[in-house]
Amino acid sequence: MTPVDHARPEGLGQRISRALTHGPLNVLLVAIALFWLLPTIGLFVASLRSPADNATSGWWTALTAPSQLTLDSYRSLLDNPRMVESFWNTVFITVPATVGVVLIAALAAYAFAWVRFPGRDWFFIGVVGLIVVPIQVALIPVASLYGRLGIFGQISGVVLFHVAFGLPFAIFLLRNFFVGIPRELLEAARIDGAGELRIFVRLMLPLGLPAIASLAIFQFLWVWNDLLVALVFAGRDSAPITVAIREQTRQFGANIDVIAPGAFLSLLVPLVVFFAFQRYFVQGLLAGSQK
Repeated sequence: MTPVDHARPEGLGQRISRALTHGPLNVLLVAIALFWLLPTIGLFVASLRSPADNATSGWWTALTAPSQLTLDSYRSLLDNPRMVESFWNTVFITVPATVGVVLIAALAAYAFAWVRFPGRDWFFIGVVGLIVVPIQVALIPVASLYGRLGIFGQISGVVLFHVAFGLPFAIFLLRNFFVGIPRELLEAARIDGAGELRIFVRLMLPLGLPAIASLAIFQFLWVWNDLLVALVFAGRDSAPITVAIREQTRQFGANIDVIAPGAFLSLLVPLVVFFAFQRYFVQGLLAGSQK
């Protein structure tokens, strides 16, 4: 009977050696993480201080004087109809722009990956070429077009602009993922009598969930944090939170009691979205990079 070769337990010396070997790297990573989080921590602490405290001392003084911390700024922010309206405008812009890009790009990516039609490869090359077109090139022509259509300054115009400029990268990412799905699965579904739409809904969407979730995160963060497009195409009644926060900046100072809590609340929503889909994030990125 052959004896079982059990792994020898790790000794104290080996554990100390491993800790010393990886210790400097871990310390460096922790230092980088703290340095990266420092502005966010400062923003959060400043949002909990009164305007008088923020005007007379730095936010770090609250770490030794917790009595400075108060929720008055958040109460004032939620009582400000302009800020509340801009927050909901951001939601009404971001959600349709994200859902629209994901749905349209998924359908187009499936067609580019598995549906044969004349000029398919040339059309896909054109889509990839659109990725490098800067937003600034289209601001004036699109603004002129919106003026003729009567949607300049409305939420619909901002949503359409974000959808149009989000589609090229979205189609490229999802097409690269869909192409990696085994052809045998699609052929088996077609033999069973499934049409293209049923294959897309029942097969492609579930298998493509990692890439779709990654795309949704990218699009959501880009639209939620956008300022340039909103400044150009959104009117006062349709302006998102980024524009409303910018309006609080004064010529010789800033409304820190409004800007800090508004910016921090605006930061929380993308963080929640990211952590909700983070398990798919790396999968989608790696899948798209392997093609």
